Amino acid sequence: MDLALFVARIGLGAMFILHGEGKMFGGVEMWEKLGRSMEAFGIDFAPAFWGFMASFAEFGGGILLILGLFTRPACFLLVITMIVAATRHLIPPETLGQVVKDVIDPKTNLQLLKEASHAIEAGCVFFALMLIGPGKWSLDRKLFG
Repeated sequence: MDLALFVARIGLGAMFILHGEGKMFGGVEMWEKLGRSMEAFGIDFAPAFWGFMASFAEFGGGILLILGLFTRPACFLLVITMIVAATRHLIPPETLGQVVKDVIDPKTNLQLLKEASHAIEAGCVFFALMLIGPGKWSLDRKLFG
């Protein structure tokens, strides 16, 4: 089990470093664009802050996963980020504020679900890692027992 957790942490961590690197170093314009995803939750202030937090969760969370350091808090932030990302795919910006039943038909629902699948899958894995922990091959175990 510890080997499986180690492999999962390394693989997911590396992919999320790559996935978040462009966002993390994309600057304020990139962060504002990402942060607008919070509008799906009725949060329309400080988009650059929210975008930076999402970028940090992906990039920094990937590094923390590889190290097995603060694994549970990192996974918590990644779960929240994946919830926002999935919601962003499931509720397109042009439909915000509209009655969903008037906008989405069954064919569209399937396509939106396909687009959100990466975020949903990653969120499930991060949630599981948050519950299980990093395993014995981690800095969490060495530093905190």
